[in-house]
Amino acid sequence: MDRRNFLRTTGIATGGLLISNSTKTFATNNKFFKMKKTNSMLKLSFMPYTLQLRHAFNLAISSRTTTPIVLVKIEFDGYCGFGEASMPPYLGESHESVIRFLSQLNLSQFSDPFLTDDILDYVEKSMKGNYAAKAAVDIALNDLIGKIVGLPLYKIWGLNPEKTPKTSYTIGIDTPEMIKLKVNEAEPYQILKVKLGRTNDKEMIETIRSVTDKPLVVDINQGWTDRLMALDMIHWLKERGVVFIEQPMLKTNLDDTAWLTQNSPLPIIADEAFQTIDDLEKFKGVYTGINIKLMKCGGLTAAHKICYVAKNMGLKVMIGCMTETSCAVTAAAQLSPLADWADLDGNLLISNDPFSGLKIIDGKITLPENAGVGVVPLKHKTDIDKFIK
Repeated sequence: MDRRNFLRTTGIATGGLLISNSTKTFATNNKFFKMKKTNSMLKLSFMPYTLQLRHAFNLAISSRTTTPIVLVKIEFDGYCGFGEASMPPYLGESHESVIRFLSQLNLSQFSDPFLTDDILDYVEKSMKGNYAAKAAVDIALNDLIGKIVGLPLYKIWGLNPEKTPKTSYTIGIDTPEMIKLKVNEAEPYQILKVKLGRTNDKEMIETIRSVTDKPLVVDINQGWTDRLMALDMIHWLKERGVVFIEQPMLKTNLDDTAWLTQNSPLPIIADEAFQTIDDLEKFKGVYTGINIKLMKCGGLTAAHKICYVAKNMGLKVMIGCMTETSCAVTAAAQLSPLADWADLDGNLLISNDPFSGLKIIDGKITLPENAGVGVVPLKHKTDIDKFIK
């Protein structure tokens, strides 16, 4: 089902942006905007960038201090939309692969940014995989459309910004001293997400509980291998105020995960195991919910659809992120009124964010009122200023 038909049959667009491709007339906030005819074409440009993490990001099976990303810009008739591709190692993408993908795209063949079905279908079919690269184009295109119309995406989609959830703040695996430091840094946040999956899981939780009684969620990142041990740990974690468990076992181990979900006193959420909408059907009875990330599924358009399909299947929805700038994180936040939980802190873990966007007030996601994804470029006095100006 294409995007227009999906919106029409589900009623997602009610109260938001009404699009008529024949007249190019738009109803926004009871005012009508008529798109003028131009000779402009879409112009795509991109720039590799490396995010610097404030602390080493330690997971069950890896550790890193940087994350490669590629910033993307789509220009049309004086408007500019931004996007990004973030490439943590497990996705299998890199600066080189994203640049290779983007270099072979020809968006200048399109002279109407509102032909999103045609544009994104072309992007999708141009090369298999490359979901982070495709997400960058999709985010930038949605940002561009929002800016042309003059509305943030959540208003285009008819979502209530008051329904945004609180976001968790991530505490990576570390020494007890560093754990306490990270917990202190997370004081403004009301939910902590704790990375587990090594041999010091209980020590991590006990260290955190020595300094805070905030609700916790835990992300195992496929670190547990024995389902009986996992179930014992989940019961122990529940007694210590943990709300749910994310990706406890290998993503390929569906049988043990299904058993764990059936017996667990806490919800079991799929992360590495879940990527695109095609994965949903096989997860019925295996997981309680899914973690939707733009870089995994290919962008906002795909994530928007996944939210509704997953909820119709009875699955809980979490909106998450990779280590990203405020551009991609704020883009994902536009969908957060649809989510049961949010983990949108990737921009808070870096020291060289080129943008400002969403705010976290008393732990709750607060969406900006700026058009599009809602971000504003910051000045860094480096080459990146020329790209994002």
